[in-house]
Formats: sequence, C-alpha cells, structure tokens
Amino acid sequence: MTDTSSALEWFRNSVPYIKAHQGQVFVIQFGGEVVAGADFKHLIHDIALLDALGVKLVLVHGAEPQIAARLSGESAETQASHKPPITDRDTLELVKEAAGRVRLDIEALLSTGVTNSPMAGARIRVSSGNFVTARPLGVHEGIDFQYTGEVRRIDSESLQQQLNAHAIVLVSPLGYSPTGEIFRLSAAEVAAAIAVELGAAKLIFVGNSGPVGDDGVLIRELTTAQGKRWISHHTDQIHGGLLETLSRAITACDNGVARTHLLDWRENGALPRELFTRDGAGTMLSATPYDKSRRATIEDVAGILELIRPLEQEGVLVRRPRDKVETNIEHFLIMERDGSIIGCTALHPFPDAAAVELACLSVHPDYRNETRGEQLLETAEDEARAMGAKRIYVFTTQALQWFEERGFSPVQLADLPVERQALYNYKRNSRILVKDL
Repeated sequence: MTDTSSALEWFRNSVPYIKAHQGQVFVIQFGGEVVAGADFKHLIHDIALLDALGVKLVLVHGAEPQIAARLSGESAETQASHKPPITDRDTLELVKEAAGRVRLDIEALLSTGVTNSPMAGARIRVSSGNFVTARPLGVHEGIDFQYTGEVRRIDSESLQQQLNAHAIVLVSPLGYSPTGEIFRLSAAEVAAAIAVELGAAKLIFVGNSGPVGDDGVLIRELTTAQGKRWISHHTDQIHGGLLETLSRAITACDNGVARTHLLDWRENGALPRELFTRDGAGTMLSATPYDKSRRATIEDVAGILELIRPLEQEGVLVRRPRDKVETNIEHFLIMERDGSIIGCTALHPFPDAAAVELACLSVHPDYRNETRGEQLLETAEDEARAMGAKRIYVFTTQALQWFEERGFSPVQLADLPVERQALYNYKRNSRILVKDL
C-alpha cells in the first residue's frame, strides 16, 4: 500500500511536467555502451513513455564499443591513441557495419509490442535518413584523420517533417558529403548540432560519462558559466567522455537550447526522474540559473503560506495571518522552481530612515543546505538598494550567526528607526542586526 501510495503521489506531481513537455522537441543521445547493456530495454521503455506523452523525439546513438570490437591489432592501437580517432577506408567499412547493426537493433526494440509489457500497443514509427551533412576533419598537426569528419549542416526541415508526422527520428553517428562520401562523426556533436538547429527544449546525454560530481557528490545544476569554470578547475581529473559531453552541453545551451541534461545510463529510471520530478536524477545545465527570483503577486499567497507555516509552528517566524500576507504581498520576493515556491522573503521599507527591514526569510527544507538563502538575501539587498535604502535590518531568534557570517552586525533597539521601535515584540526577545548597503 505504501509503494502504491508513493507511486500515485509521484504520478500526480508529474502532471505539470507532462503538460509542459507535450509537443516539445527532445534530442536524446546515448552511447554504444548503453545499447550493449542488459538494461537498455528500460531506456527503450522510457522513450516509449515520452512518445506516448506527446514528446517529439530525436535519438542519436553511438557505436564506439561495437566499432572497437570489430577492430584488432595495429588498427585498434591507432584508434585508441587518437581523440578524435583516425578512420581509414578499411576502418570506415567496419564503422558502417557496426553503426548499421546498432541502428537495426534499436529499431527492432522500438518496434516491439508484447502484451503485458510497457511496449504493449506502442505502435512506434521510426524514421532514419541522411539528415546530417558532413565534411572531413582534414589534417591537424600533421595527422590526416581521413574519413573522420565533423558536422557541416543539419537538414532541420526534413527532421521537423518526420517529427510532425509523429515519428521518432533515429540518427546514426555518420554524415554524408555532397560528393557522396560517408564520414564517421561524434554522436555527441551530432546530437548537439541537431538540438541547436531544431531549437530543442532539451538535449539529453545518457551514458557512463555523466552526470557531473565533486568528490562523489552530484552537482544537480550548473549554468554554462559555472560549467566552464568546473571544466577549468578539473582539467587534470576529467576524462574524455565527460569533457566532450559537458562541452557539447554548454555549447548547445549557449546557442539556444533551453536545458541540457547529463544522466548515468546505469541508473534505471533516470530519464523519467530527470524529466518528471522537481530535482531530477542527473546534472542539468542552462544558460541562466534554473531557480528564478521575482516580486510576489496575489496568486503566490497560498504558496508563501505553505512554505512559512512549519517555521511559524516551530517559533522561528512570527505568525502571519493570510490577510496580513495578502495586504503586504507587494513587499514579498519569492524564489520559484518549475512553478513551485521554494523560498521567500519580505522587505518592509522605512523611507524616512533610508532603511528596510528584511523579514520572513524562508527556504523549503529540501533546499536549505545549498545556496538558496544566500541568493534570496542577495536579491533582497539589490532590491533594497534600488529602493534607495542605505541600511538593511533583520530580527532573528535562531539565525544570528548565519546573518553575522554574511556581513550583519548586532545593534540595540534604540538604533532602529523610531517607527519600528514601537513595534518591537519584547516577548520574542529577537536579536537585532544591521548591514550597511
């Protein structure tokens, strides 16, 4: 019963995401190691779920392990020593064979419709084709990469036609030149180029190179600027696979893709968790911060009350009746995440004293050990400066040290604006702090 209740609650909470994803274009890239894994069928089931929910899907598969298995001897050593790999004419034949087999295996799995399975009644239509025009990498530092190439152009019009016809588009890591040549490409590069050309809502990398972490701790969110700094600080430790996918993810976001995601394929259900829960399962990148801070409106009252009620019951915050929050709603700032309020604070101005009071600083319990409190405080300080305030006051019973660590200093009641002194609650015996702006 507990498992059923949890599943039902999860399903209910997924409704806003289901609505948001309908009709959106997602590009999903997964490596050949994912296809070869015993749990690849679970990813296929998750892809079928997205298709059933109205998401337009482009799948870009890799085939590097399958290619490596076809190589031997000196050719294999040459492949391993160069990134990107050198592809001679004989190797290209093996690449074509391996990529073709992988594509056929994926098409076969997407075509299944076994009764009493997640694929029952799926009836998925799969489309493949020459959507990618490529050119040779050429010669770099004296090395001729021969039939290893790079993306030259994406036929976005043809891709969009297939998506509009309700087909899942399956793309191999191969490109074609106007002269009829075939080039071996990076699957990550192909996926990123397609996502940019289509203006995809999401680019998702599923492999063994992600998500991003520090000392085993998952980094859930990065802006592109933070991602670039993370790469520069981990140059000696980051392995090639993660470096490429993270770099491609950053480039895609900087070129118009709303969000990119890095997931570990070995975690069953990572894809739906990432897409249909608030905190996801991997690392998400975006050009701007995911959490948004803004002025509250009357529609936010219920969310603010839900957030602050537990702290009021604990005595951390003064109890605020609903009508008082409604009356002072223009003083509130909120932080929201996918439409849910995860933090708030209020600024009460004292214009005659060129000061404001910071009140009701609250962060949802799930986000308190991160940096949301600091972000809200910084936003409040910026707002206070814009209001012409020179000082910001705060009253606290339990967060004295937290505010002192952020530049606040204790003061006496007599140091407050006169109109605020008259409102001081002696029963709470709050400590008073101030910070010059």
